[in-house]
Amino acid sequence: MKQKDERWFVSLKIKWAAGTALGSLIIFCIVAMALFSAFTQNLFHQERQLLNQGMTNISTQLSTVDKPLTKKNVSHLIDPDRNQSNIISGEEYKRPVIKELSDGHLVINIYNPDGKNILSTGRYIKKPQFTTNRNIHIAAGPNHDVLVGQMPIYGQNNRQLIGYLQVENNLDAYMQSYHQLALVCILALCLVVIASGLLGYFLSLFLLRPLDGIHDTVKEISADPTKDVRVPTTNCNDELAELITMFNEMLDRMQRYIDQQSQFVSDVSHELRTPVAIIQGHLEMLQRWGKDDPKVLDDSIKATLIETRRMKNLVQEMLDLSRAEQVEINFRNQHTIVNDVVHQVYNNFKMLYPDFTFRLDDDLKEPIMVDIYRDHLEQVLVILCDNSTDDHKEIHIILSRGMNTVEIGIQDFGEGISPENVKRVFDRFYRVDKARSRKKGGNGLGLSIAKRLIEGYHGSITLESSVGAGSLFRIILPIIEDPETKK
Repeated sequence: MKQKDERWFVSLKIKWAAGTALGSLIIFCIVAMALFSAFTQNLFHQERQLLNQGMTNISTQLSTVDKPLTKKNVSHLIDPDRNQSNIISGEEYKRPVIKELSDGHLVINIYNPDGKNILSTGRYIKKPQFTTNRNIHIAAGPNHDVLVGQMPIYGQNNRQLIGYLQVENNLDAYMQSYHQLALVCILALCLVVIASGLLGYFLSLFLLRPLDGIHDTVKEISADPTKDVRVPTTNCNDELAELITMFNEMLDRMQRYIDQQSQFVSDVSHELRTPVAIIQGHLEMLQRWGKDDPKVLDDSIKATLIETRRMKNLVQEMLDLSRAEQVEINFRNQHTIVNDVVHQVYNNFKMLYPDFTFRLDDDLKEPIMVDIYRDHLEQVLVILCDNSTDDHKEIHIILSRGMNTVEIGIQDFGEGISPENVKRVFDRFYRVDKARSRKKGGNGLGLSIAKRLIEGYHGSITLESSVGAGSLFRIILPIIEDPETKK
């Protein structure tokens, strides 16, 4: 117990909220990473296209020089004032292309055929590599990677090498957008985690309210096992509502078993009081003076044996009654063909009571399967038939079928029972005729056992009787469809 108290208690609501937040975090990370990757790749592709387009524009205008590049013959690309009167190859260049591009984030370097730098719009990061192929690649910069484009320049007319061009994109705009997007994703991630955690927590408060009811009910029962409390039901038709229903049914069964045990002890103590007192009285009489009188000794021994047998029968019947109240636990899925049992009991009683008239009306046209242990059904029929043989020597047994049930009727034509006694005939230890019951050795438990057995198998047993018109016991049991019985 001490070890249990020392464990760190974590509420299911907190776990739910944490799980919701974690799930949202994972999903958002996957989606955000996919979008972030797609967006940044698109930005990078645009920067690469910008660099490539700039190289194309510059190389197109440089190729019109048609002679080795020098500072003089490329100055018109950067100085718009000098550009107005500079005519090369019959074309007038009015747009300072290099100046226009270098004002952005491109660093332009032009080299003559010998590799000497003749024009630079900024400090270049990567030393040129003079190749005969055009290429664009990523190079390491002082703070982050840069894009570098290199290509040779050929004369437009003579197709001779007149110089080299290197253009660098410092990717500052790209990196700024990259960092801004990353910041937005981080902020959105924090917002999603917090919002989903709060949503999960409040949702758990709403959905797990029935568990609080179960918790409170269990706590009350633990504090006072005799307290008759149940979990409040909900209007929701879900798993928790089903759990509450099952939990309340379990509490009902537990309460019923507790009441049965309490009633069992009370009934046994009450019923054993009389035979124990009789036995004690005879033994005390024998101890004082009766043992010297043979007649008194014989009478006391006989009385003691009678009461001992009565106590033995009483205990056995009480055990049968206790078992009858627990058939749903001990005898599940027990199936019986009702026709066979009724015919067997009918034949047995015809043999036991040859001077009685027994009549069986069987309206069933095929074997009918019911959910009851065979011995229990036989025991109930024996109790009812035995009870009917007390008054009259004519007994009718009726067997018929309803829509989904089978009905067994046992009718006698004796004295009958008054309405007041009909209401109590299934109570424990109740005897309509106490003198006759004690003469036969009955304890008033037979009908109570029969009722508990039938109701334990989800059936019903009723009594219809009136004084002077006899009695009719009616048993109704649900039918089980068995494919084998149809063959």
